[in-house]
Amino acid sequence: MYHPVLDHSSVPTVDAALGAPAPTAPVATPANTAAKAAPLPATRNPGILLGMLVLYVVWGSTYLAIAVAVQSIPPFMMAATRFVTAGVLLLAWSRLRGGGDFEWPTRREWRDSLIVGGLLLGGGMGMVAFAEKTIPSGITAILIAMLPVWVAIFSRLFFGERLPRGAIVGIAVGFVGVAVLVGPTALGIEGGLEPVGLAAVILSPICWSLGSLYASHRAVLPRRPLVLAGAEMLAGGLILVAMSGAVGEFATFHIADVTTSSLVALGYLTVVGSLIAFTTYGWLLRKAPLSLIATYAYVNPVVAVILGAIVLQEPIEARTLIAGAIIVFAVALIVTARGRMLRPAEQLAAERTATPVGGDRAPEAA
Repeated sequence: MYHPVLDHSSVPTVDAALGAPAPTAPVATPANTAAKAAPLPATRNPGILLGMLVLYVVWGSTYLAIAVAVQSIPPFMMAATRFVTAGVLLLAWSRLRGGGDFEWPTRREWRDSLIVGGLLLGGGMGMVAFAEKTIPSGITAILIAMLPVWVAIFSRLFFGERLPRGAIVGIAVGFVGVAVLVGPTALGIEGGLEPVGLAAVILSPICWSLGSLYASHRAVLPRRPLVLAGAEMLAGGLILVAMSGAVGEFATFHIADVTTSSLVALGYLTVVGSLIAFTTYGWLLRKAPLSLIATYAYVNPVVAVILGAIVLQEPIEARTLIAGAIIVFAVALIVTARGRMLRPAEQLAAERTATPVGGDRAPEAA
């Protein structure tokens, strides 16, 4: 999940993960000027290349981990456990490291963290977990890649952002890809996807984009990245607890039914998908150019499809490959076109305010 940190609008603030990733490539894309200080070009710097490999593999693999975790743990409960745990750990670490300089979020910051976390984690990651009960992890990743498309649409509708021609073409192409993928379901043709799960995975990037845009345009949030991430994950995790209770997961859950593989997957999502990947992503934003970082948005769906096929034996149909290629192309068009719109001063401002929180896929850089 959706899961970069561009400005809040393009980054999955919590996913995508510490993703969804958070989670995804997410809206106005920040350019990393700090890369100029790197002793080696980004494409030759071993540390940067290793960091990119972490984003490619870890954020791409979180879809597989979610699919395994929800095999024996209710989806909203699983997501709540993951993010409440990660949020508490981040806030505790920030408190210990900050000492006397540490500042707890204000009442307004907690309120907006609840709104943003609810949209990103409750609506975004919660819907991913729910969808993967019935939708293959690879197909889920492909549809989540539509995040920058929704960000571009809502940026135009709600904030009057001018969209370059390339972004408009990308939006149209993205919906063609979705039509190819979900067409059989819409037409009631044999071989279609489960309708409720499909609706959930389509709703996920919509919620994520709305949460990212609110974070970047309206919200008052903690200024320290780790405190922000922890507050949003804790708040979003509590929303997921409420969602779990509302659909009756507590009444039907029996801890004895939880398998070892689901527990391992949950631990992987919490520690590796959220904490480690988030830290890596934040470091890359200071060291590498955004144009390089944003490539995770194209690679994650490919990794997810391959892992789903190898580990879970998810079938890879020609329709899935064609739709995936179309959607990835659409994302590339939007990310490139919108990134070129930022003037240097805007890029620097976006970078300074960007705060990735997701771990699965941070909102892609659109």
